[in-house]
Amino acid sequence: MTRPPQTLYVTIRRDELRQLKDERDQLQQEVLRLRSHLLQAQLDQPSGTQPALC
Repeated sequence: MTRPPQTLYVTIRRDELRQLKDERDQLQQEVLRLRSHLLQAQLDQPSGTQPALC
């Protein structure tokens, strides 16, 4: 039998919160940039071929 999830309360300083938000924004921008590169690579590829997976 599983227990219900528990809520954890933490204290964070304003400067720490700002830093985390900035880092989140940077990561979201990086995800958008990588998605754009991936889409462009798929469009540049001749149809019918599969991309090489690393």
